[in-house]
Amino acid sequence: MHPMLNTAIKAARRGAAVISRASFDIDRIKVTEKQQNDFVTEVDRAAEQAIIEVLQTAYPDHAILAEESGPSANLHDENENVWIIDPLDGTTNFIHGFPQYCVSIALQHRGLITQAVVYDPVRNDLFTATKGAGAYLNEKRIRVGKRDKIADALIGTGFPYRGNMEGLEEYINMFRVMSQKCAGLRRPGAAALDLAYVACGYLDGFFEKGLQPWDIAAGSLLITEAGGIVGNFSGESEYIYQGDVLAGSPKVFGQLVSSLSPYA
Repeated sequence: MHPMLNTAIKAARRGAAVISRASFDIDRIKVTEKQQNDFVTEVDRAAEQAIIEVLQTAYPDHAILAEESGPSANLHDENENVWIIDPLDGTTNFIHGFPQYCVSIALQHRGLITQAVVYDPVRNDLFTATKGAGAYLNEKRIRVGKRDKIADALIGTGFPYRGNMEGLEEYINMFRVMSQKCAGLRRPGAAALDLAYVACGYLDGFFEKGLQPWDIAAGSLLITEAGGIVGNFSGESEYIYQGDVLAGSPKVFGQLVSSLSPYA
């Protein structure tokens, strides 16, 4: 296993330990929105710090782009290595005790994602990939699903949430198109884990708009290393910093593009 991937796994487990401890305290949180939000922000930050500490100890000169703390002081366009981190993807699920959330860590080397870890502490599922060396779930090789017709496909998505309703009308139109074309639509609520599910074939495809780099980075490498394709709504490869993502096995990906490219 690549030493950088090993470090990323260690960092993900360290972050997940913070999250798992906090999950026992959720019931004690008074149910005002403010207290919930403060609590989850605190958990996010603590998990992110635990992750960054592991990475920076091993690679002090690497830059960081993380959800809570943003870009590290040494992040600039010419960086050789950038760690892209989401310490807790699926915070709304986490707050409700809905067991679908994860830690996501990716290494971007000279503009390409080369290492990826998505860790689900609830199921103890560890998804990993190194560029050119395949994708794995708990050390077993994974491949994207074999279904090749969108009519048989189970498709994951994410939809606009209360704080960001501007895309709702467009989303409802996409939802209408897709629910008539595929076997089922799912919205589990943690995009990084949804992408990992495409990589191992639990989902046949995925689409969502307005994602952040830390939602996408690790999952995108898992999928391409598992034989799938990731792109934007036009099917092109500019998506990590654009945030509009389609993903699937090659055949399903092609059908997603033809169904959803009008919404590019």
